[in-house]
This record gives sequence, C-alpha cells and structure tokens, in this order.
Amino acid sequence: MSEVEMSVEKHVFEADVAKLLHLMVHSVYSDKNVFLRELISNAADACEKLRYESIVAPDLLGSDPAPRIVLTLDEENARLIVEDNGIGMSRDELVESLGTIARSGTRAFMERIEAAQSKDGAQLIGQFGVGFYSAFMVADNVDVVSRRAGSDKAWHWASDGKGSYTVSALDLADAPARGTRITLHLKDDAKTYTSRWTVERIVKDQSGHVPVPISIMEKPGAEPAQVADGTALWTKQKSEISKEDYTDFYRGVAGQYDEPALTVHFRAEGRHEYTALAFVPGSKPFDLFDPDRKGRMKLYVKRVFITDEADLLPRYLRFVRGLVDTADLPLNVSREMIQESPLLANIRKGLTNRVLTSIEKLIDSDPDAFAKLWENFGSVIKEGIYEDFERRAQLLALSRFLTTAAEDKPRALSDYVKDMKDGQAAIYYLTGENLAQLKASPQLEGFRARGIEVLLLTDPVDSFWVTTAPDFEGKPFKSITQGAADLAAVAKENTAAASPAASPSVTDFVAFAKATLGEAVSDVRTSDRLTESAVCLVAPEHGPDRQLQKILQGAGRIDDNARPILEINPGHALIAALAAGPAEDQAFREDAVKLLFDQARVLDGDRPADPRAFAERLSRVFDRALKH
Repeated sequence: MSEVEMSVEKHVFEADVAKLLHLMVHSVYSDKNVFLRELISNAADACEKLRYESIVAPDLLGSDPAPRIVLTLDEENARLIVEDNGIGMSRDELVESLGTIARSGTRAFMERIEAAQSKDGAQLIGQFGVGFYSAFMVADNVDVVSRRAGSDKAWHWASDGKGSYTVSALDLADAPARGTRITLHLKDDAKTYTSRWTVERIVKDQSGHVPVPISIMEKPGAEPAQVADGTALWTKQKSEISKEDYTDFYRGVAGQYDEPALTVHFRAEGRHEYTALAFVPGSKPFDLFDPDRKGRMKLYVKRVFITDEADLLPRYLRFVRGLVDTADLPLNVSREMIQESPLLANIRKGLTNRVLTSIEKLIDSDPDAFAKLWENFGSVIKEGIYEDFERRAQLLALSRFLTTAAEDKPRALSDYVKDMKDGQAAIYYLTGENLAQLKASPQLEGFRARGIEVLLLTDPVDSFWVTTAPDFEGKPFKSITQGAADLAAVAKENTAAASPAASPSVTDFVAFAKATLGEAVSDVRTSDRLTESAVCLVAPEHGPDRQLQKILQGAGRIDDNARPILEINPGHALIAALAAGPAEDQAFREDAVKLLFDQARVLDGDRPADPRAFAERLSRVFDRALKH
C-alpha cells in the first residue's frame, strides 16, 4: 500500500448531513444557479488572500503572479470543474473550511438555523461556511483538490454530501501548482451546467465583476476563453468611462437594447461606503406594470453578486436598472436575509435621493430628455406621491401634468399655481380613463368658460395620490366632479359665462326631480359648473370623487349603489322647457327626469342603470313627440 493510500482519512458527520443540506437548499437558496456564484466567490476570495499574503511573501506567487479562475466543461463525463490559482488549502485548512459543519455539531446547527429569522441567521449561516455545500444541489459527488501556496503537499477532499467525507494526501503531479480545483459530478437533471452558453450566461449575470479574470474551457485540455476580465466598470473614475462603455454595460445589466435616458454613477463615503451605478432606460420595459414585477437593481458585496431582489429602490422607481456594490455587508450564503441589514436602508435612502436629484437636473440641463423620461415613466413615478410621504413635495414638484391650458405639453404644478386666477383657492383636477373622455366632460364647461385651468389626469394612480397629497405650495387639490364648484368666488374673464339664477319654475322642477329620483341620488341641485350641457353627475363633498368611486366599485371596495348628485343647468333651453311644461302631465315629467339622469350617467362614462327601462322611457317620449 502506497504512502498516499495510507493517508486516507474518513470522517463521519456527527448528525444527519442530508437533512441539513435539504434545509439549506430549500430554505436558504431560491435558485440553483447560485452554486456557481458561491464557488466563484470562494475562488476569488482565495486569489485575494494570496494577493495580500504575497505583499509580505512575494515568493508565494512564483512564476504565476496573475490571478485567474478557470471553469472547465466536461460534457462527456458530466462534470464541471472550478479551478483557481489562489492561496490554496493545507490538510487542516481543508478540514477547517469544508468540515466545519461536522465539527460544530450538525443537530445544534440545524436547530439554530431553524430558529434564526433575522440578520443574526445570516451571520450564523456565514460563520458555518455552508456556501460551498450549495454544490450538492447540482452534484452527486464533489472532489476538492488543493495545494497551499508555498507548500510541497497537496490534498484531496471528497464527499457525496450525505453522511461522510474523506481527506487524503495527493501526488503533486495530480494537483495544481497552487490553489484549488473543485470537480462537480453533476446530477442527471443538472447536466446543462456543461453547456458553454448556460455557464457563460450565469457567470456574466452573477459573477462577471469579481476582481479576478474568469475563463471557460469548453472541454478538458481546450484553450481557455476569457469571459470576465476581472475589472468592474463601476470602480473606475467617471472620467475614464466613455458614453459607449456605459451604454454597453447598461445593455448587459438591464437586458435591453436601447440607450439609457439617464446614467447615475457615484460613490458614497462616510459612515457607510458603497458605489452605485444606475440607469433609467430609454424606453418602457414591457413588464413595467406587471403587479409581480420586482426591482432590477443588483446588490454586490466586494464585486460579488448577491441578489437582484433586495429593495434598493422604492417601487415607484422600479424601472431603474443597475447595481450597488458595498464592502460593508457580510459575504455569505444568506443572500435572501441580507436585505434586513440596517445598511440596506441607508443605501436605499441615498440611492433614491440621488436618482431623483439626477432626474430633477434633467429639467434644466436637457428638457427634451426629461420630457421623454416623463412620458415613459411619469405614471410610475407618481405612485411615489401616494406611497412616499417623505418625498411627496419633491415628487409633486417633479411631476408634469396635461391641463386644459396645455393639452399637448405637460406642465409643472409651480406653473399652474403661478397662473391661478384671482380668488382661486384650489388646484382643480379631473380624473378619467382617457384624455378624449376628459375633454368632453360636462363638468369642465364652467371652468373652461371662466379660463380656470384644470389638471387632466388619466393614470389610475392619479385617483389615489390626489386624495393623500394635501396641497402644493399651500394650494389644496380639488376634484371638479366632487362637491360644490364655488366658481362664483373666482374672478371671471368672461362675465357672460356666469350661471343665470334659477327661475321659480326651474326651482320647482329641481324639487320634482329630487322627489322622482329618490334613493337613486343623494341630491339634485342647480349647477354653476355647466354652461352647455343640461345635466351632469358629481360626487358628494366627502368621500371619493366620481372616478375613484368607479375604481373602488370595480374592485368591490365600496357599494355599487353609491349615490351621486345630479346637477341641473338652470340656463339650458331643455331644462327651461321642461320646467315650463304642464305640471299635470306627471308621467311625462317623470320619464323626462329619469332620462336626464341616464343622460348624465352616459356623459359620465356609465351605462343607464336599467337599459330596458331606459329604452321604454325613450320610446314613450318619442311617441309623445310624434303625436304633438
């Protein structure tokens, strides 16, 4: 028996490792691809450790000073090999690094992992170094060959991850000159990891910016092809990066083929340090309004990809693509728990402020670029007015709106306030499904006749943020479809637009209409907001306005029988004729009132409450008209 064969050591795990691995795989990791990230991360760390040790011991580098990581694909034997020329491991270090779970007592370890529900759990998992064991998600067996830099001995660690592992000495001829070689014997359902396209995509997505070059060998003995050069664009000075460099990087990180509308690249220093590189796309992502869509900012720690599901930006900036790289977070297996770190809140605040500030600067520096950005993402940014109380004033100032004074070019609220009429106390708005519908709304007539500007809001979120934004520069927001218009208080540019006083006959007709409609309405009254139409519907002073009422009804959040107010134009010829008609023709007057109510519903974008009754009333009115 040879000396090498005699040196084989078999170690039995103290507890059920299979159960532990099952817990780790199914509770900690959500994506099997992370195994490659973990192995590359470990390899990069080994190269970095060698770099530091070589500062005082340059001989450790020998004739091979350049760090590297090589991934070898062996499709024929269903193997994936990850090799680095880093610091390597001695026998004791192999046991220490890869046998920690066994020595620590697996049962106690599992109990502590199961009990850990916070960032303490993240630290705990990292301390036990189970990142390496993610390899068993895709491999039936794992071999590790390692030789420490400056040592004349090499070692072989092997395990199936179920109950034991072995450590044995290895002939130097079968080991690298220094560093570690990990061979994964892939499971049947994991053989795709011998595909060049699959592995290269994972590397570029998850580990393309580690500080060590990464190459791929398509088969053992082939020429390595570099797929990552070991440099990170975001670590360079901005003066060293061209617009083309930023665009190429954006297309890679964002998965889009347009050009970024805005690039935000900065380094935060102080109590917490991190680098951020963020892009606002030049066009709308196809899934921008997908309710399950998550943000697309990636989190790196020391240039190693951690996750793209950390909440680095609020939801209303979910269109921003890019990354944040920090050295202040632990690099360990618990990527999903890392977002609970207080540092993440600090990063989120700083990054959000910087992105919004950069968008604001576009208003003056490149108005056309800002206009395009707002066209693409304004409807999403406005969600922040509703969700982000801290930045509400900033977001309101940033926002742009179509108005009756500017139906083609959105205006700022500051311009609206500056142009308000004497006596105008509120910022008026009208919400609806589309611009054409809003422009045809009868509720606009009195405001348009008096030259009072009204915001035309067509995004669904508009119906919500106006209810939570109390004011802008001291001016409250008021829906023109809710409550009294109070237009008499506003100075009139066109005095002819003033609503006429209701005649006694009209007053009597309004009272009759209220009695006829009964519980279908909460009130019937004359209107000062109508100048052309005979009738319109408005919402009561308190509660949701007409559009929000429809949205909430459609979602089943309020009763479908919410009662509107019917407003009647006292100066309209039809109203005057009906009011002057013979009071004894009770049936006709009732039909007329109900038809007016249905007309108001149609003008408001609704259907008649009872289509059959509407048709029958209309037939009776036609019949009466033909007989007269």
